Amino acid sequence: MTGTPIIGPATLGTASGAKSAVATPGLPAGSDAALEPVRNALRAAAEKQATGFRDNSAREATALLEAAKAEAAAILAAAATEGEAAARSETALRSARARRQAHELVLAQGNALRTELHRQVRQAAVGLTGDPLYPELMARLKEQCRELLGPDASVTESPDGGVVAEAGSRRLDLSLPVLAGMTLESLPAASQLWSR
Repeated sequence: MTGTPIIGPATLGTASGAKSAVATPGLPAGSDAALEPVRNALRAAAEKQATGFRDNSAREATALLEAAKAEAAAILAAAATEGEAAARSETALRSARARRQAHELVLAQGNALRTELHRQVRQAAVGLTGDPLYPELMARLKEQCRELLGPDASVTESPDGGVVAEAGSRRLDLSLPVLAGMTLESLPAASQLWSR
């Protein structure tokens, strides 16, 4: 829906599990307390996965960087043997190219890791639909939608879990993938994986 404002939690906590001291803008008083179990469940799942992904990606990034450095060193060594006069300019060119290629390789790998982390976190969030506490979560999400958009809000279940509500031109997306993505983006540990 173009031009329709999306209302959702502005923050879902921190990686350390500390509660947000500031009320979420746009939500009525008491909303943060009502959403706290949802935040805690999503935060715990995201933190657990982020820890595993951080460990794996750190190892992969280190190996990738070492391979890129070795390739750059090999290119530089080959350029140095081509002759001193011609090699100076050629070495500088190859060195810059090798650094650029290594940097592009590291960026591409980081992007691939980030994309995979997002995919797995969203997939895990969708898996919460099988949790015994899911009906209680759905009831809380529906209640939250009606508190924010009014009692006449049209609340429908998202195919991926959670709910989406509309009231006039206002729309509130509390689907599990959206909530999981917001939680993941709010975790400093997760963003460190691709900002090295």
